[in-house]
Amino acid sequence: MEPQWPKSHAEQTDVLAPVQKPDTQGGTTQIPHPASPDTSAPTTPGPASSQPTTQLPGGQPAGPAWPPVGPPTGEEPTVRLHPPASAVPGTPPGEDGATKRSGKRKAALIGGAVFGALAVLYGVDLALTTGEVPRGVTVVGVDVGGESRLDAEAMLRRQIEPRLTQPVEVVAGDVKTAVEPDKAGLTIDWKATLDEAGDQPLNPITRLTSFFTTEEVGITTTTDNGRLAAAVEGLRGKTDRDPAEGGIKFEGATPVAVEPKQGQRLDAEGARQALVDGWATGKTVQLPVDTTPVKTTSEGVQQALEEIAKPAVSAPVVVHGEGKDATLTPTHIASALVFTPAEKGGGLTVKLDEKKVLAACKPQLAETEVEGKDAEIVFSGGAPTVTPSVDGKGIDWKKSLTPLMEVLKKPEGRELTATYVPKRAKVTTEAANNLGIKEVIGEFTTGGFKYDSGINIRTVAEEVNGAIVKPGETFSLNEFTGPRTAAQGYVEAGVIKDGAPGRETGGGISQFATTLYNAAYFAAMTDAGHKEHSYYISRYPAAREATVFQNHDGSSVIDLRFTNDTETGVAIQTVWTPGSITVRIWGTKKYEVESVTGGRTDFTQPQEKEGPEENCHPSDGAPGFTTTDTRIIRDAATGAEISRKTRSVRYNPQPKIVCKPPPAER
Repeated sequence: MEPQWPKSHAEQTDVLAPVQKPDTQGGTTQIPHPASPDTSAPTTPGPASSQPTTQLPGGQPAGPAWPPVGPPTGEEPTVRLHPPASAVPGTPPGEDGATKRSGKRKAALIGGAVFGALAVLYGVDLALTTGEVPRGVTVVGVDVGGESRLDAEAMLRRQIEPRLTQPVEVVAGDVKTAVEPDKAGLTIDWKATLDEAGDQPLNPITRLTSFFTTEEVGITTTTDNGRLAAAVEGLRGKTDRDPAEGGIKFEGATPVAVEPKQGQRLDAEGARQALVDGWATGKTVQLPVDTTPVKTTSEGVQQALEEIAKPAVSAPVVVHGEGKDATLTPTHIASALVFTPAEKGGGLTVKLDEKKVLAACKPQLAETEVEGKDAEIVFSGGAPTVTPSVDGKGIDWKKSLTPLMEVLKKPEGRELTATYVPKRAKVTTEAANNLGIKEVIGEFTTGGFKYDSGINIRTVAEEVNGAIVKPGETFSLNEFTGPRTAAQGYVEAGVIKDGAPGRETGGGISQFATTLYNAAYFAAMTDAGHKEHSYYISRYPAAREATVFQNHDGSSVIDLRFTNDTETGVAIQTVWTPGSITVRIWGTKKYEVESVTGGRTDFTQPQEKEGPEENCHPSDGAPGFTTTDTRIIRDAATGAEISRKTRSVRYNPQPKIVCKPPPAER
């Protein structure tokens, strides 16, 4: 019997395409869309094994209601369902509820099928990539994604390892140099590097995005910290420098700009980390530095070069003297120009080294000057007389050179005129007469010197004779005589050297020093520095003697100094004979001086000492001891005590000199 369908639904159709589902064998399984049969329509019972069929309009069978099977021809089946409108309660006229349900089922089936397909693909991908480096991973630019760890390590070794033995170029500030990885203790840990890449991700989204993205994994470095620290410190000789201000130097008379350079110092900790991070990348490694700025700029230096230095040495400068001229050549000028950084603006300031200008000009104009002559004290007939002073004439160089900087800016008219002024004597006749040098205020005599020592004593005495010490001035024996060498007439004579007798040019001067010290002692001069001999010499008063010594170049080692603290001047008179030396201090007598020598204590016996190989003189030596001297100063008019000072002196024992016997003759 043919079912009766509502007229309004007689023409509705649903064409259901089969859903493709992958099977477990790698093919696909077609899953038909489900369609429930209309249970209100009559069916023709068939065999127990038969599927129910749906009658198509006209009474022709359509095959099983579920699952629908396509026609034998392979065409897609078409099922036309005509449920009654009453089968879907509440369905408004003209709207098919069964069609809506069928659409929802179809969407669900499609979504499920897609999900299932993706799940199968995920499983297959996970199974196939187990143990591989994740997709998209690169190590310093080498793509190792999807490779096994062994293959990935082999690739990295082939492409990266050859450059690991090459020096790594580094830049520190403006210095470019290189570091040898092996010496710096830098090697690659391949296993740790691939461990850093990680394992295959389980997250399906991550696996999907890995097809379209890349991830850079850095090198894992194994370091020998000691060798790395040593390598970084070794860079300091090239990278570190103090700040260097810009300036101008002269090559002869040609000015050359010196570019400023800020100072820099390698940041050791940062440099070590930068090397660890970047040495294997094949790129230049930037090492951090701490910088120290400078005041000058390149522009400021160039401005000084063009506006000051070049004009200054463009031509000579003539200095007109009285009857003669001096010439400052460009080379003279270049040596005297001094450029220093300006406080502001990045430029340079310039000044003249006046000493170098004078060194160039003064000798050329020396004969135009007249030297003055100081008044002197001359001892004639046993009494001091004054020889008059003579004024001279000299150039006032400070005043004469004041316009020089302005002259150096000129291209023409480069000349100066020297200014002459009277040059008074340092000790005028009037001043010498007013010094109050009229009587002996201190005197002392020693003797017993040998002939060679006597020559030196006479030479130094002649130099010192007539020396004037003004009120408040300090007299220095070494400064007054200057070097005491053969050129000044001194000869080799005996000295005490390293505690033993020896010989030096100028030997014997200590006897003159002792004589002068005692004369100043009794003249109430103030001791400004002296030193006793290391061991006692019997011809001198104990604790009241002095020695002096100079280096071979004339520089002072041990000196004798005293200060004139009186209100009048003093003059030194020396009287030499072949057997004695006398020193008198002349001035105005105001004081009486007494010396009190203390007893000797703390004796020490001499030790034997081998004498020199040449000119050895054996001696028994002498014991050492401690003693004192007290100087008492009283007012010459009243006798009232003004001061009392005690000096304690320790003398070493004089060694017993033993000489080696001469070698036996064969």
